[in-house]
Amino acid sequence: MGFFSGSQTIGILGGGQLGKMLLTTTRQWDINTKIMDPSDQAPARIACNSFVVGDLMNYDKVVNFGKNVDVLTIEIENVNTDALATLEEQGVKVYPQASVLKIIQNKCHQKQFYKSNNIPTAPFQLFESKNALKEAVGKGTVSFPFVWKSEAMGYDGYGVQIVRSNTDLESVNEGACMAEDLVSIDKELGIIVCRSPKGESVCYPCVEMEFHPTANQVEYVLSPARISKSLAKKATALAQLVSQSFEHVGLLAVELFLTKEGELIVNEVAPRPHNSGHFSIEASYTSQFEQHIRAILDLPLGNTENKVAGVMVNLVGKEGHSGPVHYKNLEDILAIEGVNPHIYGKKETRPFRKMGHITIVNKDLGTARDIAEHVKETIEVITK
Repeated sequence: MGFFSGSQTIGILGGGQLGKMLLTTTRQWDINTKIMDPSDQAPARIACNSFVVGDLMNYDKVVNFGKNVDVLTIEIENVNTDALATLEEQGVKVYPQASVLKIIQNKCHQKQFYKSNNIPTAPFQLFESKNALKEAVGKGTVSFPFVWKSEAMGYDGYGVQIVRSNTDLESVNEGACMAEDLVSIDKELGIIVCRSPKGESVCYPCVEMEFHPTANQVEYVLSPARISKSLAKKATALAQLVSQSFEHVGLLAVELFLTKEGELIVNEVAPRPHNSGHFSIEASYTSQFEQHIRAILDLPLGNTENKVAGVMVNLVGKEGHSGPVHYKNLEDILAIEGVNPHIYGKKETRPFRKMGHITIVNKDLGTARDIAEHVKETIEVITK
């Protein structure tokens, strides 16, 4: 294989923190990488072999970038899928495939996919516009409360809102959307599945996600999830069904709801390295980032088991702070055993912007969770 200290190149669309962490493996294995990102200050620019500034939604930019690599992958969903399809026709190996990404990057199409493939998910209705949704509410075919989700460009809590009144409804964005039944959630779970071109598939342990009450962002990820073995096995089987239905190549992060009635339903998926898998860098035998590289190069997939329990804490910008970033009390948490900070390299902070994460590893999950809370209360992402 010509990737190891060779001339063949992996191209990555997106140069954010996920791209930066993918490069840990490519540097370790001496694999040539080329990255394109809209920002000349993208975190991944410091570790790739070649960096290009370009709009990921621009057809010509993506085609011109991709035709000069041997394998093309992504670290963000918002890329031009028509360009990816063209590159596939030209012989470039594109993972995840353009057809898979086209479904997933549209939340309405993603929901329809679950329905068509008999994958359990919350009941929903689709609307071509905000006005069409308002008319449905007026006619009584949609009732408060419900979850509004934008068709596209939703991430990290954006494009999702619980609508409890007409006032809430007025505040949602224009455009195609869905109204999803508000289910009673006991826990939010996640499982990362990885598939190779030859069809080999592995799953990481089921994790439990705790969310910020107002920002709708993940605050903590606990691995393994605090659920029974039988429930974890059922969740894994559901994630495998989703993966098999998409027939993707690479990582697929499957987000699940465990309802208070004990049902497991699929919320949504992401076909790339994911926040719910960051714990794997320290806690697993094979990190999600190494696993993704293994998959897109059709190498044997690695061991997904945990070596130790892990809890991840997201580092986000503190409310009221926008500007040059300063990590207050970072030295204090470094004095704690099992604490592993990851700073993404974004120079400007703003409220709730993901600036890094910290993984706490410990033989006891409860102890790791307690330390994680202390870490969260100690470190502050503020302006200088």
